[in-house]
Amino acid sequence: MAGERRDDGGRVREVAGVFLRLGATAFGGPAAHVALMDREIVERRGWVDRQTFLDLLAATNLIPGPNSTEMAIHLGYHRAGVRGLVAAGVCFIVPAMLIVLGFAWFYREYGSLPQVEWVLWGIKPVILAVVAQARWGLGKTALRGWPPAALAAAVAAGSLLGAGEVTLLLGAGLASIAAARVRHWAAPGAGLALLWPAAAEAAGAVGAMGGAAVAPTLAKLTLFFLKVGSVLYGSGYVLLAFLQADLVDRWGWLTSTELLDAVAVGQFTPGPVFTTATFVGYLVAGLPGALLATGGIFLPSFLFVGLLSPLVPRMRRSRILASFLDGVVAGSFALMAVVTWYLGRAALPDPWTWLLALGSLGVLLRWRVNSAWLVAAGGVAGLLRYLAG
Repeated sequence: MAGERRDDGGRVREVAGVFLRLGATAFGGPAAHVALMDREIVERRGWVDRQTFLDLLAATNLIPGPNSTEMAIHLGYHRAGVRGLVAAGVCFIVPAMLIVLGFAWFYREYGSLPQVEWVLWGIKPVILAVVAQARWGLGKTALRGWPPAALAAAVAAGSLLGAGEVTLLLGAGLASIAAARVRHWAAPGAGLALLWPAAAEAAGAVGAMGGAAVAPTLAKLTLFFLKVGSVLYGSGYVLLAFLQADLVDRWGWLTSTELLDAVAVGQFTPGPVFTTATFVGYLVAGLPGALLATGGIFLPSFLFVGLLSPLVPRMRRSRILASFLDGVVAGSFALMAVVTWYLGRAALPDPWTWLLALGSLGVLLRWRVNSAWLVAAGGVAGLLRYLAG
């Protein structure tokens, strides 16, 4: 394993190149980003095997912050040590940050966003195909045998019924330990009692900073986004609720419309969804605000992964911790499957999008095509559809 993390310049440059490209082309949110990383890192380059990839994904799901960015940071560390950790995270974030910064400038100058619906119409079905193909490969490793499959089904049901993701993952890990100790899998059903009540999302549990409306300062803006990056679990929609409570309702730094537009930009641009912070920071305090907000929301992820990543191999070597990790892996797969279901409902509104999705899936299954080309082709298809009226 030490060789895998050797910190030489060639590997660091390799890591930087891969994650720069992913940061500029990885549309579709965290589930799609993980699928793209699986294809690029596991299938095409073989930096890690699929079990290691899943272990890192499970560890990522247990800490707060942007999951796909943390996955990139884990993989960079695994390939090229500490310098690889920094290179992967920075290179995955910066392209998205620059794109969002461009949208923020346009928005503040002209009061609106350029129309991108036609591009997204073509890209979303392709992303869904990439996610579906990756889920198949990940599932064959994550769900070996009926016990983890049963546990995954229980976690998926809990997620659909509204249980909190951290509670579900911790419960899945504990249920897996219990099952391993008693040598039968009646435990997952019993273990579900540990995780069934939905815990309040971390965003709702964090106390407010400050009281009545206050003037924005760079220090307060930076501290706020450091707090968000340190405690926030969940999707961009959870981020929306968190930002609404402080930036709109409590401090009055943004209007609700501005905040919704900021979250929309984070959703439809490539790279991490949390680059919403870049947009917000620019609206509040210009370029310095954009840079500090972006640094604030992502810095905790580098620290968390730097502390956790060296421990993941040791967890796998411990019998008890390996059982816990197996449960979290199964639970993580289930949560990704639920997200894929929701993505599919949004991405396939008409027969043409179904055709794009199925055609892309066929290409992925038949040939080892770089998914970035498929995403670009989807964008072109959307443009042609727009021009055809």
